Amino acid sequence: MAETPEPDPSLIGGVPKPPLAFLPEPVKLFQMRARRFAFLAESNALAPYLTFLAELSRLQARLAATLPPVSPVAPARGTEAARVAMPPIDRLTLATDPALGATLDAFLEGAAEITMPEPARLALDAVRAASPEDRTWLLSNILADRIPEDSAAPHLFAAAAVQVHMARLAATLDAQALVPVGTGLCPACGGRPATSSVMGTQGVENVRYAACACCATRWNEVRVKCLCCGSTRGVSYRSVETTEATVKAETCRECHSWIKIFYTMKNPSLDPVADDVGSLGLDMLMKETDFRRGGFNPYLAGY
Repeated sequence: MAETPEPDPSLIGGVPKPPLAFLPEPVKLFQMRARRFAFLAESNALAPYLTFLAELSRLQARLAATLPPVSPVAPARGTEAARVAMPPIDRLTLATDPALGATLDAFLEGAAEITMPEPARLALDAVRAASPEDRTWLLSNILADRIPEDSAAPHLFAAAAVQVHMARLAATLDAQALVPVGTGLCPACGGRPATSSVMGTQGVENVRYAACACCATRWNEVRVKCLCCGSTRGVSYRSVETTEATVKAETCRECHSWIKIFYTMKNPSLDPVADDVGSLGLDMLMKETDFRRGGFNPYLAGY
């Protein structure tokens, strides 16, 4: 493992004041993620799992395009949330939302047609047979960015359904009306990041955006800052074999956490969720350290 002990040496340039957030385009998001999972499966030891996730992402894209429109967040709610620096999407109320329940039902029905490993099939069957109370428990955990270690598989299916609903809900917001709600917190829904990326897109070159693991909103965060505790001290970078890697672990000696950071200006095809799974080797190396993983990705909960 290569380590960069000093702050990330890349230029912090870009625009004087980059946009706070970019909202997801759900159909495009899941279509591109499906293609990325499929590409990664071509040369990765996790090929069967990545192929399975590609199929789930294709299902997510199809549902994002065909499900009835979601009810947007009320304008009054958005205005009040901005006034008190809170996210406009209230995740605490969604576990029992009939619209999310309908999305989960549709996702489970569609997933039944997907070829998958036997353990995943058993988990899917368990979720399909679960009581309303148990389904609410699954959804509540995902909406709280937590997954019990002993039930990662059923939570994976709940998480995929939540991603569809939340991305569609976030897409109805006004990005310019969002305000920062805290370091490492999504301004749309308050969720934790899966990863962050140093962008290569024109207009925001070399600017960092974190990606919400739940609603897929991307929001601007200062470079060389821990997304778990907000510290700018003791931040360093670790990577597999080379300091020029496009995927690194941003570590913090203040809170002993780490989150992956992608350099999309070097590789524009990197996906915040798919490449998090595809770079599992970095996770394995980081497990040998005293740092704890700070990024949230339900597709990695079993690893």
